[in-house]
Amino acid sequence: MTTAFARIMARTKKVKMAGRFGPRYGLRVRRMIIKIEELQRQKYVCKRCGKKAVKRVGTGIWECKACGYKFAGGCYVPSTTIAQSFEKSLER
Repeated sequence: MTTAFARIMARTKKVKMAGRFGPRYGLRVRRMIIKIEELQRQKYVCKRCGKKAVKRVGTGIWECKACGYKFAGGCYVPSTTIAQSFEKSLER
């Protein structure tokens, strides 16, 4: 790896994780990727045990690291907006 290449790859303050794409695909697309990847990589609250330990295992597959509860959800978030509205209608 050359030093010039290392300097270019190190500058990812604006585009964060999308810095791996370099100048390709345009800033708008890279910003959308940043939002999506931040959502899918954060931890969520488990419905069974209540701990903030749910992580994405695969596309639409989520698992709680605390209690081992594995379930299907959205592609990038455990519960989609449609699923949330459906759960609210079931409560009534």
